[in-house]
Amino acid sequence: MEDPSTWNYRNASRILRAIYCAQRDVRAYVTLAEQTGVKPEDCLAVAKLIVTQRPDKALAWAERGRALDREKQFRSTAGYDLEKLRRELLTRLGRQHEALEAAWAEYGQHPSKCTYDDLMKFVPEAERREWHDRALNAAEGADLHSQLELFIETGETERLVALVRNSTDQALEAMSHYATEPVAKRLEDGHPDVAARLWRAQGLRIVDAKKSKYYDAALSNFERARDCYLRAGLAVEWEKTVRQVSAAHFRKSGFISGFQALDAGAKRAAPPSFLERAKARWGERHGRNDQ
Repeated sequence: MEDPSTWNYRNASRILRAIYCAQRDVRAYVTLAEQTGVKPEDCLAVAKLIVTQRPDKALAWAERGRALDREKQFRSTAGYDLEKLRRELLTRLGRQHEALEAAWAEYGQHPSKCTYDDLMKFVPEAERREWHDRALNAAEGADLHSQLELFIETGETERLVALVRNSTDQALEAMSHYATEPVAKRLEDGHPDVAARLWRAQGLRIVDAKKSKYYDAALSNFERARDCYLRAGLAVEWEKTVRQVSAAHFRKSGFISGFQALDAGAKRAAPPSFLERAKARWGERHGRNDQ
């Protein structure tokens, strides 16, 4: 009998699992899994195969998979899927309160837009406002990226403003533009001082990392930072930014001349947005012509 630790054995086992899943042969799948070692992925597969006919049995498999996943050093993708399936099964079996408790526990461990959405699926309509406030208060311990994403998606402008104001420049500069740009755009009109810090952080992130192919984007970020600072009556903050950037990046000839023009009050033509550039690249790649 071949050694279960060999690649051939493990590969054959994976192939057989896929075949049994495609054939919806639950008995054969379970027998194989028990022989080769049940994993969280096996529990998820079996639960999905029987979820329609036997939701109670599917729940037992989901519980078993969750227990196995907790024994691992790092959580698996199957572990997240098992948590989600378990909540759905609890609801289907009339145990809505347990499903809500499970969703809240998951949110408490990983506050984010995704876990917030999952949580609110199980909240009774009459209690949504209460749970919304409770969830956002609990998110204060989450990482900056998760909080930015959560607050902007839930329309919590005042929380966004407070979060950015209480964050250091270094923390903002460490954030991806995917997290900060939507917030900067949201706050430009009502809170230009806060938006200015975000645009400035994005520009600095690019030039500090010497990403020369994105210098044009950095200049656009700095232009919006300048305009926001001036609109907020904070010309002194823009001047500080000019001194900092000029001192640190005066050797970047491809960038500094454009930056100096901004300081002199020049206006740049609005470049296409990231989404517009992505659509254009997609069209070129697939030979699409919308004209």
